[in-house]
Amino acid sequence: MPQGREAHDYDLDALRERVMPERGGERSSSIPQLADADPDAFGIALALPDGTVRSSADGRRTFGIQSAVKPFLFALALADTDGAALDRVGIEPTGEAFDALKLESDTGRPPNPMVNAGAILTCALVDGDDPRERSARLLAGLSRFAGRELEVDHDVAHSEHLLGDRNHALAHLMRAEGALSVSADDAVAVYASACAVIVDVEILAVMGATLALGGVNPVSGERVVSAEVARDVVAVMATCGVYDGSGRWMRSVGVPAKSSVSGALVLSVPGTLGAAVMSPPLDDQGTSVRGRIASEILSADLGLHVFG
Repeated sequence: MPQGREAHDYDLDALRERVMPERGGERSSSIPQLADADPDAFGIALALPDGTVRSSADGRRTFGIQSAVKPFLFALALADTDGAALDRVGIEPTGEAFDALKLESDTGRPPNPMVNAGAILTCALVDGDDPRERSARLLAGLSRFAGRELEVDHDVAHSEHLLGDRNHALAHLMRAEGALSVSADDAVAVYASACAVIVDVEILAVMGATLALGGVNPVSGERVVSAEVARDVVAVMATCGVYDGSGRWMRSVGVPAKSSVSGALVLSVPGTLGAAVMSPPLDDQGTSVRGRIASEILSADLGLHVFG
């Protein structure tokens, strides 16, 4: 773990400059807003236990959170159901793509909350009598993780809802299996809204730190979720957060994380810090190419590998 002022003094701009020449990967084409993202956008941030938040250039460039929202959706579902969400969604890695049309064969449940099926279901489990109330609950909860009021990009949410054919298919499949109790369209609409929440890497690093520090936001000092919920979420991030690349990620980076098709990565180092990286070009597993490289270097330089 980082000692003294190593994390406070770490040169994030030097890290950014070191990784910036990497030109591998392709932007997501799932919605127009992602396909049009600036491929040179690249920010890195750290959020530390004393409330210090540091970032490189591009640290406050905004983007849609997309799949990096999934750990926080899971946390809010666990909190609102007193842990019963663990009976509704599995926690095992799949070795398949994030949007694979697959449920557990014996239960009909989504395999874990970090794939799309699981996130759609966790959105349906939070408190609220209708999609509007559930979306409001999620936005309020995500804002508490961030320590500031967040907003939704409604154009992105509309695109996600309109063009998310596989998400609609997953929702209908879960309805058919009895796993999803609300309508498929309502469930996808709430999930689309959650994916369209606007953040930057500083905000995302604070959110990651809140999980890493047992559910307490280091900036606001507020307890957002219980220590048990935070522990459970970080554990699933470690095994499932980078989809079918999770094993390689934990070997090389060794930090629980969640990837995103926006090019965002949120990292939670238990008891230590939160970090975030954003760069839109993705590898074949849907992980930011620059984000993965930067995370490997950051982990090595600061001694963050949880098995190191």
